[in-house]
Amino acid sequence: MAARGSIGRVIAAGMLLPLLAACIPQAAGPRPGPRATPRTVYTGDPTAAPRREDVPALPAPPPAWEARPVTADARAIPSSTYIVERGDTLRGIANKTGAGSEAIARANGIAPPFVIQVGQRLTIPGGRYHLVRAGETGIAIARAYGVDWGQVVTANDLSEPYILRTGQRVLIPGADRPRTLEERAAAFRLDVDDIVTGSQPAIAERARPSRPTASSARVLPPDAAVAPPTALRGSFQWPVQGQVVRRFGPIASGERSDGIKIAVPLDTPILAAADGTVAYVGSDIPSLGGLVMIQHGGGWTTVYGHAGQLIVQRGQAVKRGQMIALSGDSGTNRPQLHFEMRQGRTPVDPLPRLPSR
Repeated sequence: MAARGSIGRVIAAGMLLPLLAACIPQAAGPRPGPRATPRTVYTGDPTAAPRREDVPALPAPPPAWEARPVTADARAIPSSTYIVERGDTLRGIANKTGAGSEAIARANGIAPPFVIQVGQRLTIPGGRYHLVRAGETGIAIARAYGVDWGQVVTANDLSEPYILRTGQRVLIPGADRPRTLEERAAAFRLDVDDIVTGSQPAIAERARPSRPTASSARVLPPDAAVAPPTALRGSFQWPVQGQVVRRFGPIASGERSDGIKIAVPLDTPILAAADGTVAYVGSDIPSLGGLVMIQHGGGWTTVYGHAGQLIVQRGQAVKRGQMIALSGDSGTNRPQLHFEMRQGRTPVDPLPRLPSR
């Protein structure tokens, strides 16, 4: 009877442990994405003899705009004038007036290196200015105010590498009345241009962006800004071999295709079109599914959508012809690759820039 009672206590304890475990907060795991479970695939140059190897599923840290939320606390600054004093700088004048230094320079026709003279009369443009904090991204700022980030880029004359600096004041266009959460959510739509220009986290004014990593084994934290290459090296190659089923430009629905779509079998290796640094990996644009974006220098960016498995990480340096993903049908109804090329913020037709086949 004693033994039977001991067995009963063990069984009861075993039943209780799962219940207790369910009450204990669990550590946050990696952010889910379109990465598949490990499987054996063909890798390398599609024209060479296939080689089979296991491709591991990679963890997916949250994008910087989710890791660092933004509070919409912009200050409304009236238009005014300011007389430059000894020791003044544009950033110092911005701190005194509450306006953005870039907006002041633009309003007064001051070009780099932004030299000002004692006694100079400056126009201080009025508007709503958001003070950038460490780690904040343009996407998170746009989402907080319910505005289009592209309009913010234009209003502030931002340029590559589109890395905000802590203490910078960004002009927020649009009405200054408070918006509800529903209005802000309805006004914000994430697109490729937002990621190209607004996904980098803000860093200190004199800090340098992180250097690219050599492999996907080293994952950069979301608050690390990544330096893009300074110049394009070499020419572009086809990311996959297949039939082009949609071309660049207007389509039948009246919309515009910013890239081309190439039909390929599932699990076809997707190759980097040129040397570069991975700027984004994830699935935050539902219509494009699994997505990789690579910056190549000289303002060039390539975009690879509808991937089924993502092989690289943000901040990773890649070589022309290196496998970055496997093709899939995420965000679409058939296996294919969505491929874009952008020069700055402008989508360009890839076909004239790829080798003839």
